[in-house]
Amino acid sequence: MPRREAHGEPESLISFRDVHKRFDGPPVLDGLNLEVASGRTTVILGPSGAGKSVLLKLMIGLLQPESGEIRFGQIRVDRLPERRLGDIRRRTGFLFQQGALFDSMTVLDNVSFPLMEHTTLDAAARRARVRETLQLLGVSELMDRLPAELSGGQRKRIALARAIVLRPECMLYDEPTTGLDPIRSDVVARLIQMLRQELHPTSVVVTHDIPLAFKVADRMVLLRNGRIHMEGGPEAFSTSEDPVVRAFLDGHARDEDLEPTDTEAAA
Repeated sequence: MPRREAHGEPESLISFRDVHKRFDGPPVLDGLNLEVASGRTTVILGPSGAGKSVLLKLMIGLLQPESGEIRFGQIRVDRLPERRLGDIRRRTGFLFQQGALFDSMTVLDNVSFPLMEHTTLDAAARRARVRETLQLLGVSELMDRLPAELSGGQRKRIALARAIVLRPECMLYDEPTTGLDPIRSDVVARLIQMLRQELHPTSVVVTHDIPLAFKVADRMVLLRNGRIHMEGGPEAFSTSEDPVVRAFLDGHARDEDLEPTDTEAAA
């Protein structure tokens, strides 16, 4: 069950406590503390290399931190062995940045894949669930096509269908509008909003897409130097006079942004 926060705040489904993560260079996460409220949409913002996608992978045990505590409800994710992470992943839908569809499989087989892996439904029941899910996203006519026969926007919807076919408690979106034009990006924003109304998941959206962030967020988090620089609602971000926040939202480089980062200097 999600953990209830004090002072009447929403329950937290996912929490990070003093989490540290590095690869070969400087820390990616440096003592990060984060609460993801149950039933809400949290948008994670930050420059490239800030650790946004790493954060998502840590949430479901695809990566492990060097130190700190990560919880999914009452489960301590960072201490779970791989064989026990299946339950967390069944409760979580993950929309990968590039969709990650299987090119040799039809839409039906792609979307059915989680059902085959994690349920005992027979072929007819799986097909019915897939059709229902595709209808929810407005693409049921694509069931028998291959990924190569789909447009970029259609592929994104099919990947989203696969992510929600198990009706997950939590949805993780990794740069969901990458490679899409502004119109298709707005479609993705509307789909995220629609899924919130229909399925009521806890959602975490990693994105550079500022219009998308403001359309879907209940809460926004800006990462910088491995920690949270600012967090709050969209209104707090839109009215913030913090120079780091303003530079990121407005897309304006500051003088210090022109200096090489530690990672770039080491390259």
